[in-house]
Amino acid sequence: MKELFQNLLSWTITEDTWILYVFIIVLTTLSVNFILKRFLNKLHSRFVSTRIPWDDAFVLAAQKPLSWLVWLVGISLAIDIIKFEKDSPVLAWIEPTQYVGVILILTLFLLKLIKQTEEVFVNQEDEAGKKKYEMTTVEAISKLLRASVIITGVLVVLQTLGFSISGVLAFGGIGGIAIGFAAKDLLANFFGGLMIYLDRPFAIGDWIRSSDREIEGTVESIGWRLTIIRTFDKRPLYIPNSVFNNIAVENPSRMKNRRIYETIGIRYEDSQKMPAIISAVKSMLEQHQDIDTSQTLIVNFNKFAPSSLDFFIYTFTKTTDWVCFHKVKQEILLAILDIIEEQGAEVAFPTSTIHLDSQNSQPVL
Repeated sequence: MKELFQNLLSWTITEDTWILYVFIIVLTTLSVNFILKRFLNKLHSRFVSTRIPWDDAFVLAAQKPLSWLVWLVGISLAIDIIKFEKDSPVLAWIEPTQYVGVILILTLFLLKLIKQTEEVFVNQEDEAGKKKYEMTTVEAISKLLRASVIITGVLVVLQTLGFSISGVLAFGGIGGIAIGFAAKDLLANFFGGLMIYLDRPFAIGDWIRSSDREIEGTVESIGWRLTIIRTFDKRPLYIPNSVFNNIAVENPSRMKNRRIYETIGIRYEDSQKMPAIISAVKSMLEQHQDIDTSQTLIVNFNKFAPSSLDFFIYTFTKTTDWVCFHKVKQEILLAILDIIEEQGAEVAFPTSTIHLDSQNSQPVL
């Protein structure tokens, strides 16, 4: 094909017409690129209306690479005309550069296709409106695929430019040892991130905390080196992944229930009413729609306190949402206050009783 193009040039090109040919090729390239963009935009708008997300992902991934490919072909044809008329040592590098350009465009297309595919998996929902695929796993696979494409692209480019891949790999093996010692912290963070992806102690969006370190907040991002946690006062916390190999991490987002454990005291003079209060509180908890009765539910008198007779409630809510939990807890505590008042009792508070000795008229505490 290239020989045919050169033969055609030798028959038609002259010293006065090669500039015109270059101008025509550049103008044609510009026109083809414009038409291609319009076509792809219309194709994408049509695919958006379909229920299949993969055609949208393919078109979005192909838009820029195809545009760049058109320009690469057009510029290559123009340079071939210039080479035919003007001989220069610089132009000797054009042919391998063209191959490198094709490889880079293909690499760009694959990277964009992986990115679009990742978004398709992340946004897919089931009939209940929940995500079908875990975001953390999808991101991990996407990052591995992107890294594989980039490494393969770099090796192919080196091979195209005349470098020996076996020599590069051998140098990488020897140099990798030195780099490993120099960047051990970076490698520790990389493998720490890999362990997070494999073990999945937490995912993006989870609320985590650690008693070993002052770490608590919502996971925003899990990278290969850092994990970003947004604290409850909205500050970003950047934690190297290697830290998670040495600390205990609690993940409250994965709790099945939330616990209500409260102690309430009534006055000593209301001791006769304690059994009725306990029975009424337990019945109220068993009938409450937000209490999980399949879990442990205890209401018992358990302590003679200095100023009160104490009983405690121990139960679990169905919701794990922090805001909803406190709303349910408030309802429970207000209901307990109502029960105590209905039984004619009162909640105790710290008091002191003074007894007067009738003989000495001295107060006795």
